[in-house]
Amino acid sequence: MDEWNSIGDSNSFYSEFSTQNFENSPFSDSSSSSSQDPDNPLSEQNIIQWFMDDTLSNLLNLRREAIENEAASSQRRRRPRQVIERNREEADQRLYNDYFSNSPTYTDDLFWQRFRMRRNLFLRIVEGVTNYDQYFQSTIDSTGRRSFSPLQKCTAAMRMLAYGSSADAVDEYIRMGETTAIMCMKRFVQAINGVFGEEYLRRPTVVDVQRLMQIGEQRGFPGMLWSIDCMHWEWRNCPTAWHGQYVRGDHGYPTIILEVVASADLWIWHAFFGLAGTLNDINVLDRSPIFHEVLEGKAPQVNYVVNGNHYNLGYYLADGIYPSWATFVKSIPLPQSAKHKLFAKKQEGARKDIERAFGVLKARFAIISNPARMGSKETLGQIMRACIIIHNMIVEDERDSYAIDFNYTNESVNCNVSIPENSPGHFIRNEDYIRIHARIRNRPTNHRLQEDLIEEI
Repeated sequence: MDEWNSIGDSNSFYSEFSTQNFENSPFSDSSSSSSQDPDNPLSEQNIIQWFMDDTLSNLLNLRREAIENEAASSQRRRRPRQVIERNREEADQRLYNDYFSNSPTYTDDLFWQRFRMRRNLFLRIVEGVTNYDQYFQSTIDSTGRRSFSPLQKCTAAMRMLAYGSSADAVDEYIRMGETTAIMCMKRFVQAINGVFGEEYLRRPTVVDVQRLMQIGEQRGFPGMLWSIDCMHWEWRNCPTAWHGQYVRGDHGYPTIILEVVASADLWIWHAFFGLAGTLNDINVLDRSPIFHEVLEGKAPQVNYVVNGNHYNLGYYLADGIYPSWATFVKSIPLPQSAKHKLFAKKQEGARKDIERAFGVLKARFAIISNPARMGSKETLGQIMRACIIIHNMIVEDERDSYAIDFNYTNESVNCNVSIPENSPGHFIRNEDYIRIHARIRNRPTNHRLQEDLIEEI
């Protein structure tokens, strides 16, 4: 457009064009009287005037076409907003009558099937999210209409997490547009992390470690802090420039890794998410904060006895890829003796608890089992942590319905857990940090512990 605006007025354009292009023309002979005659159509003045008028006319036509094309393309990009009257008030009343009234249309079993939790737990989540973020509170707009209710917004977010459906799939029942549904889901997972994350994604306390070790001893593994493993979440909208980091050969598509520690009741005690899919479990372990509290002297101190020998460092059940550290107990590949076969059977059976936790987590939240469609790693991390938090809330709410009682009250004589001597603000010395680091990675302790567990079992 600047090129067209730089043409200027016609007089200056004529003079410049005449000076540059017709100075040496045969029509510029001043001695010729015919070339100076204004009535002569072949005179210099008439020819220049005719040529300049034609040229300027062509330039103006080109400019007019460019402006029209730009206006047409602008109209294509800026289409008028399409307003759809969805009647959200009627949808809100229908949702309330179907699931939350005193005599709902659908039973408790159907509510649990569609919301992945009991009704009272969902209402607790709605209350916490609404108090945390004003976005979920119902307001009145400038036209006097009420906005979406907290039940509508939280239901739309839970349907997207539970079913793994696209944003416009909730429109037909909740009567909510696609962009609004996406915003509800993003704000919902942020609120879940802010309200319930500290309680339901915490590190094990002294009471938790005592209970876990007592349960582990009942399962034949004194000192066990349950199982550790990793899973991959496919990232469909991974940027092309990052494919080299996130695509591993055995998968063939970009993935993001989640490291988890889970117990027999399916509670997830540790979740580390966000590493590139090309890494294996050992690479993830090197970056994981799972042993940070132990290295800093802030983790609960444990003491237990296995086959008459005393140990003061808890361990996790792991598969064969993990290193032979004092904090891991692995199975025996190709066991030969009866003792080794029994130990391998017990270890692999107990380690299946984390595989069950992965399966239940994916079954409850299909958004994790389906390829991730979000383009931001931060948003995916918030979704993953929110799903784990809600999963732990469901485990706590439904633990009384499990066939196995995990709440052992009897005190184990072979297990003792105490509070660490260091205060939370204590900074450990370098030599103590190195010493604890060497204890964690001690291979002779790993072999001795495995032999004692074989004899114990």
